[in-house]
Amino acid sequence: MNIRQATVEDLIYIQACNLLDLPENYQMKYYLYHALTWPQLSYVAENEDGKIVGYVLAKMEEDPNVPPHGHITSLSVMRTYRRLGLAQKMMIQSTLQMKEVFGAHYVSLHVRKTNRAAIGLYRDSLKFEVHDIEKKYYGDGEDALAMRLNLDEPALKPRKVIEEVNL
Repeated sequence: MNIRQATVEDLIYIQACNLLDLPENYQMKYYLYHALTWPQLSYVAENEDGKIVGYVLAKMEEDPNVPPHGHITSLSVMRTYRRLGLAQKMMIQSTLQMKEVFGAHYVSLHVRKTNRAAIGLYRDSLKFEVHDIEKKYYGDGEDALAMRLNLDEPALKPRKVIEEVNL
């Protein structure tokens, strides 16, 4: 298995993965916008044959009136490749790039209120917290949990303190 940054050439396979596994689907121009605007943030998982079996599509929010933060637009892993840690690895890569490249203070995402597996991944494995509930967020009327991961955790700050001591 291989995790790598997504390329424009991957978009048709990302879209196919999305159509197969998720009820929320996007037009190709939306994927292209992500790939061209934030090429550092989206990742794919490939199997041993080089077939794309999962992806994370991510972006930076563009509102200049709020602190810089990233957003996970979509995450999917094909059913036969789930529970191998692929989603977690792609999310970690994307999140690290949001912080290192764009100076993101936090990452946001939406998840269906009934998607227990995804909520477990985000809350338990990746340490996201529920920030809000958005009523009827999805096209079928289901509510979404709006979740956030704070990237300004104290665990990231000791390095800065050490650097200040060495000045």
